[in-house]
Amino acid sequence: MNAGSHANLTRTCEVIEIPSGTVSTLAEGTPVRIMQSRGDSYTVWTDYGQMYRIDGKDADAIGLQPPTEKAPVPQDTREFNENMVWDLLKTVYDPEIPVNIVDLGLIYSCKITPLEQDSRKVDIQMSMTAPGCGMGNVLKADVEGRISRLPSIKEVHVEVVFDPPWDMSRMSEAARLQLGF
Repeated sequence: MNAGSHANLTRTCEVIEIPSGTVSTLAEGTPVRIMQSRGDSYTVWTDYGQMYRIDGKDADAIGLQPPTEKAPVPQDTREFNENMVWDLLKTVYDPEIPVNIVDLGLIYSCKITPLEQDSRKVDIQMSMTAPGCGMGNVLKADVEGRISRLPSIKEVHVEVVFDPPWDMSRMSEAARLQLGF
């Protein structure tokens, strides 16, 4: 099934309303159109004009195979480096815009601090495309979950900030081209 495909939910499913971030449920039989699929989550649009995020574990409800694992952790034999963190951040996507949060310019800083015994702490400051976006906690949890799976990471702290405010100038050239800007 590709973006734009239609499906009827085969079972009642927990969803997150976009952009409010409110957890809700959609009933079995609800018709949806898949707007984007990023492996471990799906953005769907309903006939009554609401967008939702469906977690990858619930892919079967829209007729897809649930992923066997979350986004891959780099199997890198090199010593840990900051690029490993950035590579994982690029696997987190805005549910409304089909661009990863790095290319979208939502990551303001990423600081890695060594701890004892070859472990590390990662502090990330990120923003949202709009201050009222209710998806902040959802994206924050996505980032924390992905980064915490890296070897040697013992602590992850993600702070959602709005200063400076995000604007389109923060987007990468690739993101601008992808979105037609």
